Amino acid sequence: MTKILEATERNEKDIMAILHPLVKEWFFSKFPSFSLTQKYGVLNIWERKDILISAPTGGTKTLTAFLSIINYLVMLAEKNELDNKVYAVYISPLKALGNDIHKNLVEPLAEIYALAEKKNIKLQKINIALRTGDTTASEKAKMTKKSPHILLTTPESLAIVLTSKKFVESFRAVEFCIVDEIHALDNKRGTYLSLSLERLNEASNIWPVKIGLSATISPLEEVAKFLIGIDEAREVHIAEVKLDKKLDVEVLSAVSDLVGDENLSDGLYSIMDSLIKEHKTTLVFTNTRSATERVVNHLKERFPTEYGDDNIAAHHSSLSKLFRFDIEQRLREGKLKVVVCSTSLELGIDIGYIDLVIMLGSPKSSARALQRLGRAGHKLHETAKGRFIVSDRDDLVECCVIQKEMMERKINKIYFPKNCLDVLSQQIFGMAIYKTWDIDELFSLIKKSYCYSELPRTDFLDVISYLAGEYDLEKNNIYGKIWYDPITKQIGKRGMLARVLYLTNIGTIPEESFVAVKISPTGEQIGVIDEGFLERMKKGDVFVLGGMKYLYLYTKGMNIYVKSATGRQPTIPSWFSETLPLSFDSALEINRFRRLINERFQSKKKPEDIKKFIQEHLYVDEGTANSIYNYFKEQHDYLEIPDADTLLIERYKSEKNYLIFHSMYGRRVNDALSRAIGFILGRLDNRDVEIGINDNGFYISGEKMKIEKAFELLKKENLDDLLKEAVEKTDVLARRFRHCAARSLMILRNYKGRSKSVGKQQMKSHFLLHAVKKITNEFPILREARREVLQDLMDIESTKKVISWINEGRVKIKIKDTPLPSPFALNLIIQGHTDLIRIEDKQQFLKRMHELHLKGITGE
Repeated sequence: MTKILEATERNEKDIMAILHPLVKEWFFSKFPSFSLTQKYGVLNIWERKDILISAPTGGTKTLTAFLSIINYLVMLAEKNELDNKVYAVYISPLKALGNDIHKNLVEPLAEIYALAEKKNIKLQKINIALRTGDTTASEKAKMTKKSPHILLTTPESLAIVLTSKKFVESFRAVEFCIVDEIHALDNKRGTYLSLSLERLNEASNIWPVKIGLSATISPLEEVAKFLIGIDEAREVHIAEVKLDKKLDVEVLSAVSDLVGDENLSDGLYSIMDSLIKEHKTTLVFTNTRSATERVVNHLKERFPTEYGDDNIAAHHSSLSKLFRFDIEQRLREGKLKVVVCSTSLELGIDIGYIDLVIMLGSPKSSARALQRLGRAGHKLHETAKGRFIVSDRDDLVECCVIQKEMMERKINKIYFPKNCLDVLSQQIFGMAIYKTWDIDELFSLIKKSYCYSELPRTDFLDVISYLAGEYDLEKNNIYGKIWYDPITKQIGKRGMLARVLYLTNIGTIPEESFVAVKISPTGEQIGVIDEGFLERMKKGDVFVLGGMKYLYLYTKGMNIYVKSATGRQPTIPSWFSETLPLSFDSALEINRFRRLINERFQSKKKPEDIKKFIQEHLYVDEGTANSIYNYFKEQHDYLEIPDADTLLIERYKSEKNYLIFHSMYGRRVNDALSRAIGFILGRLDNRDVEIGINDNGFYISGEKMKIEKAFELLKKENLDDLLKEAVEKTDVLARRFRHCAARSLMILRNYKGRSKSVGKQQMKSHFLLHAVKKITNEFPILREARREVLQDLMDIESTKKVISWINEGRVKIKIKDTPLPSPFALNLIIQGHTDLIRIEDKQQFLKRMHELHLKGITGE
């Protein structure tokens, strides 16, 4: 097993002693002393120790990583000993970040060379090159002839160069490998990179020292293993740098009365406008692309003399690369007063001076909140200033609890997807193109990757069988990509086009598209929705498009067929696919807070004592504490407060029977839990049920619902089988199978210079899904699609924890009949209607319900 060690802070004199005079002079002309991060990192890197450096944004991590490398290369350059090889590889998940580092690396070197010239010291040229998907063919060709000494690249481009025999020659003695922004790799790109790092280790005759850079992240031991891989001969140091970076955060309500005030929208934009005016440059985070555009539009319309195209901009992933670069450049130059973005500016790209971050609504986890906040006061000792602006009571509680986690530095845990068979297929194909392998040698290398250290040999052999064309899929145009000789136990590439196929279809990010919405049976098109939204829908769901309600019937290719649903209640809002899920850790923190308040109500504490406790516990002002107190008091008096010990289920009758589950576990767990319970209920009554979910809970509606019996049948041990059956015929599995089929190169996005549209990919995957199910229901890529749905989209492991708490009696189930949904249930009930009603109407509805709850409490 990999050995984990704690890095220690080193002496400033010892660090100075290793620096070349030119580097030392340059450094101290820029900085008065070494930062704490540098005291932990520079010498360890110089001594060739693998290290993970975790420090808040603005903690000089990048310079810490590069300083020893620059120093080493300058020493070699002075002796004229720089070889034509790559000494250091820097890997970043962001293309834009690579450009940024290029700028920050070229400039220090240019200044060091200027110093050398002044002192008549001759230095060989240190070459730096950037290789991403945007690099031109001529630039790539230059790199094979003259190797860059420092290569800046992305996970995808690293995999490509590791397949190129010419380029791999320059990797024969790589000495350093920096992996930046590790916290952004908790996805299949990270899984992919973990294998590429092992391939880099194998290509180099000496061990490339791994330097991992991350902002707020936990658990550090697992992240360190991800960086270094799993092998008992390996050891890695962890430097958790706790800078005394001051946080100035506050939760603000758009209006003082979140229930009764109908001027919510006016209040929201007025607060934003006054905050923006008080600061030089403001960055506003929304959680969806559509909200980003809406906020920019509203600010321009409401304050036309304050905001125009010259000082406000929207930044999100749907915009073109050139447009995004332009906004980032204008930000650096201080030309923009305010930039509104979804999640696209969360990572460490230096965007210049920002003195305020506004978060509209909850960022859904403490790590993400700290990451966003780190954009303000990006420099080492500046205070990071942020304001949450909330517009409903659930958001208020959630943001206050996340603020508490931030203040107390409680970071939600990161998870890297493991044993992904589609990523494995793509990587094995790339490795076979590079050289002929012994099967045991190949398996041994793969098992050293953190993400594949627990890979069963049977799964590995299934992938080999698929790649070798043993599943008889040639009639579906799925041909063998490798050959495998069971006698010699060797593996190699098959076909003249192998390299071209690999290079033009590489990567893990799925292509998404829009789906046409058509009326059945006429086929008349009424609009489009994005694929992510369709993935969240179940047959029978009612949604809103263009102000009209439609019932989802079925899909065919890239078309969804519907019928009018006038008079039916909507079950899912159109923005649902874009919203971030609340982290399980933050959800449990909210549950614990609910329990603390519950205990105080039950022990008949005075209102002023409870309010004072809220203020101190959550670090909030008196007004915010009053709002939270009133919300909880109303829930307590009307029904009961669900908390860490109690899963409250409300049973109430509207046009249907409703069960409302107050399961505060985040959307990923609620998705799994609701599907499992819904599946059992449907099987008990032989009828379909309707489900709606959010972070705070879910509802199931139907005819007769034997909920007590359903909980008897729900066990941790049978959850995998239940959910596997529940998702088997859903669109979500069909979509994820397409993504996995493209990653594993079953479906080629590009072939002989022609690209296949997403629609054609979907049609192809539809036929493939049926074909593989006829052969075996355990086809490796189909198994991977199921794993992705249950583990990455949902959170089956945390769901098992919740079910075991219920089975053990740690969480008690309470079912209560109620004439009206309780205060805590309102957002869940209303969410399907948010496309139909204006904010003002929603406020009127909440006000009316509030009055009815009060009447219910007083018994009127």
